[in-house]
Amino acid sequence: MSDQPSELVRAVEACLFAAEEPMTHQQIGAHLGDADVREALLQLQALYAGRGVVLVERGKHWQFQTAPDLAHLLRREKEQLRRLSRAATEVLAIIAYHEPVSRAEIEAIRGVQTSSGTLDVLMEAGWVRAAGRREVPGRPVIYATTPDFLSHFGLESRKDLPGLDELKAAGLLDPVDDTYEDMVAQKEEQLAAAEAQVEEGEEENSDAEDAAMLENRGESA
Repeated sequence: MSDQPSELVRAVEACLFAAEEPMTHQQIGAHLGDADVREALLQLQALYAGRGVVLVERGKHWQFQTAPDLAHLLRREKEQLRRLSRAATEVLAIIAYHEPVSRAEIEAIRGVQTSSGTLDVLMEAGWVRAAGRREVPGRPVIYATTPDFLSHFGLESRKDLPGLDELKAAGLLDPVDDTYEDMVAQKEEQLAAAEAQVEEGEEENSDAEDAAMLENRGESA
């Protein structure tokens, strides 16, 4: 029958249904012999539109999920609202609009120090991830948002973040201060020096422990 989905659409549906996590169209295509599945995904999305389960794209990753208007029917426990601190909210916003961004760049934008605990909270929530290291002296870790961040806030991509034009016009997205790069470099140097000091302290402790062990062995002999 003409209204039946094609074999490729059915194969894509089966692939997504069995997937343990959201998949990109490249990943789906690789499972199906390097097939181009982009059109099949759109057909499948239209097929599920208005049903109890819908096909959505979040951050270029596709997944089935419960229709938003039916989600309340599946909740068996009262949802507890966890509020982010003001610091965590500011850091999350900076990462979302500037990613990938280092801790020093976050601090330069906020104008205050950012504790590692704030970043840990965002990473534990699954909204922020370490995205590698900046190829500059000290090689600082850089951070970016995750597909879970987009999914939680109902965004298809970072392009859907609200207020971009207004924030740019206010100069909050693209710092224009000539001292910004100097501030970032200074922060990077401070963080690198702090990390080096910690490593040096650990080495000194290790040397002291080794010396103590040798002294104890000498006394025993």
